[in-house]
Order: sequence, then structure tokens, then C-alpha cells
Amino acid sequence: MKRQDFYFELPEELIAQDPLEDRSGSRLLVVDKETGEVSHHIFKEIIDYLEPGDCLVLNDTKVIPARLIGAKEDTGGKIEVLLLKRREDNIWETLVKPGRKAKCGARISFGDGMLTGEVVGITEEGNRLIRFEYEGIFEEILDRLGQMPLPPYITHQLEDRNRYQTVYAKHTGSAAAPTAGLHFTPELLKAIEEKGVDIAEVTLHVGLGTFRPVKTEDILEHHMHSEYYRIEEEAAEKINRAKEKGNRVICVGTTSCRTIESAADEKGRLRACSGWTDIFIYPGYRFRVLDCLITNFHLPESTLIMLVSALAGREHVLEAYEEAVRNRYRFFSFGDAMLVI
Repeated sequence: MKRQDFYFELPEELIAQDPLEDRSGSRLLVVDKETGEVSHHIFKEIIDYLEPGDCLVLNDTKVIPARLIGAKEDTGGKIEVLLLKRREDNIWETLVKPGRKAKCGARISFGDGMLTGEVVGITEEGNRLIRFEYEGIFEEILDRLGQMPLPPYITHQLEDRNRYQTVYAKHTGSAAAPTAGLHFTPELLKAIEEKGVDIAEVTLHVGLGTFRPVKTEDILEHHMHSEYYRIEEEAAEKINRAKEKGNRVICVGTTSCRTIESAADEKGRLRACSGWTDIFIYPGYRFRVLDCLITNFHLPESTLIMLVSALAGREHVLEAYEEAVRNRYRFFSFGDAMLVI
């Protein structure tokens, strides 16, 4: 299976640079995974496609303001540090620009010394391990000094950092938002629950690898990044109950999908668990738990469009994307949504 099989033409002006004022006012393209038939809607109308007894799975991870701008203590040269994952209490794996200035032993100051860091190691991928020193609580300092790590295709400044968080974000740890969830409002979620739909919350901390392009011609040679996930007993019970009763499990976003598919046993049952997943879902994959997917529109040749193609078929997905382009849908993180049923 070739990377080019998942390519589509996308006019640059369709890449959404800013979130809509009304989260649930985004457009929604509904795709029948069996026939490829599509229909056009507003996102808040998604409730019409949910039935009592269904289970809606949300990823309740919370994005940290992981982008830090600092200066080398010896030269004063500007350094940008992006926190990827916490290795130990004060040691983080990071992406540093420019990396050539961040050799082992290099010291970096942030916020006039409010936070300092020393490069103590370099990973095989070239990421830097930085040990941070500070007084007080790290998360509070990060909240003061850090910026939201917006994807590289978003060039506008984000005025309200909460717009890059879901309204149900709880557990801090992501370097990127689970963007399919950005369309939900508290009012819409309440209406969905009142309709008799179970809502299960799982956690997967999204890494920047989600934006890593597939560079190998054969997609099977692509190395997936790993991400930490956790499923609590309550969520596992809700998802299992829906499957046992013949109702549907509908994941909000590819991250929720990857979480439950990673944790399920061969019979599609879940239990409370946590761990790391590098699952790569592409056409030919047999879903154990997921029935339907709510997702945004993804980059050409990305692992995310491959996952959607595994559910709905590559031809159906590419035809739906062409329909979205013709109808001027907004793409990527702050863009419109798709429901695959």
C-alpha cells in the first residue's frame, strides 16, 4: 500500500486558521461507510445521528502550554523548546529549535530565570532531554511562560488559548489537541446525554508525532510514535455495555479510536488499564470496538486519513474529501467535521 494512494489536492485557503466563534456551528459532512453516500449538515445536528443506548467516547486529555521561548545562558541566543513528554519529575523529552545550539550541557533560561533548563541527553530521533530547575510548582510556571503548541500549518496567533482545548479537557499531558472534540459545547453534550446516549471518557495524551508526515513510499515501513493512554473502569463498563446490547460505539476523534482499539481484547472487550500505544490503523484493519467515528479533515498522506480509510474505505474517503473541497469545507485542526456511520 503506497503513501500516494492517500493523496488529495487541497487549496491552501481551505486550511482553517482560526476557530469559529460557535464551536458547534461548524459544518458536518456525514459519510455512509458502506455506500460512500454523503450529506451536508451543521455540527450540532450530529445529535440526530445518535441513538439511545449508543456510547460516545471522548478523549479528556488537556493540552499543556508546551511551547517555551528562552535564551542560552552563555550567548543569549534565542531557543525554542517544545515539551513532548515527561520522562521523570523534572526531565522532559523536548523538541528544540535550533537543535545545533542545544548540545549536552547547554543551559537555557526562560522568563528571566523563572525557569532554567539543562540539556542532559539526546534521543535517537534527535530530541533533547532537558532537566528543569525552578522554585514553586512547574505547572503554574508553565502556565505563565508557555504558549499553546499550535500545529505548523496554523500561522495566526490564538487569542484565547481555551479554544485549543475541548470543553471536557481534564488530564494534562498533550502536546496537541484532540481536535474532533473542539466542536462540542456543554449544551450539546447535555442534550446528547438527555437523549439516552452514554458518554465514556478515556485519556490519550496526544504527541506531536500526530503531525509527523509519512515519508516512506510503502506505508507499512512507517514508524508510528507512541502515546500514553488510560481507561478507567467506568468508561470500560459503558463501552462494553453498548457492545453487549448491540448498540454502537462512536469515537470522537482518531485518538479515542486508537485508545480503545489498543486496549481491547480479541473479543472487543475493555477493562481498566493504562500503557503506551503505537497502533497504526490502515485499510485492512478489523475494528474490534469502534462502529462510527467523528473526526476532522486530515492532511493528505497522513496516518490519520489512513485510519479513516480503514473504516470507510479509501475510495469513499477520497471521494468525500473531494466533495468537501468542492463545497469549501474548512480543513484540519480548527476546521469542519466528518461523521462516518
